[in-house]
Amino acid sequence: MRKFVEKFFKPSSTQLVLGVALAFLAFALVLQLARPATKNPYEGMRQDDLIQVLDGLNDESERLNNEINELRVTRDKLQSGLDANQVSEEEAAKRKKSLSVLAGIAPASGRGVKITIRAPKQKLKAGTLLNSIQELKDAGAEVLEINDSIRLGVDSWIGDNEQGIVVDGQQLSTPIIIEAIGDPHALEEGAKFRGGLVSQIESPKVGGSVEIVKSDEINIESVREMPQPLIAKPA
Repeated sequence: MRKFVEKFFKPSSTQLVLGVALAFLAFALVLQLARPATKNPYEGMRQDDLIQVLDGLNDESERLNNEINELRVTRDKLQSGLDANQVSEEEAAKRKKSLSVLAGIAPASGRGVKITIRAPKQKLKAGTLLNSIQELKDAGAEVLEINDSIRLGVDSWIGDNEQGIVVDGQQLSTPIIIEAIGDPHALEEGAKFRGGLVSQIESPKVGGSVEIVKSDEINIESVREMPQPLIAKPA
């Protein structure tokens, strides 16, 4: 009996490890039960807003399917016995053109929208315009241009000064005209999204107006200057 009591109060190393593991498991279970449920990002949204989100997802799905189909065409060309070098050169040329457009160093054309913003200069701020540009990108805008002269790129910047809004070092005149290439319907719905471009500009705080025109042919001619590569020199 005494030996049993001693063994009971002096557990083996295996029992200690098992006990610690069970303690950690119980602690993790308590944390999991105490953790609040993750909030659904779509909870509380209106039906119209949910439809717009779904439209955006459908447009993105269509774009990805198109890319998949292009890759399948390339695969079929290679499997059919065409010269691999020729196929590679064609794909490289297509990729170069696509990347040049995305980088803003080549003109672009396609379906899209033309948005005209009219608002008092002193009330229209850079932050509002920046949010509007971001919303258009989220809605699928592939190419963006402001006032027929400023091609937006990944390194574009928007700021305020005493005269109004400055984009990439250029002072904007009013009205501000934004041309965007992408699915016209998705871009229009993105601009009209609750809390988006239209509601911000036409709010009492700004007191402006927004006109959106969908088009099957948006031509963007402005381009960005290619940065000069820096060549390291030995010391």
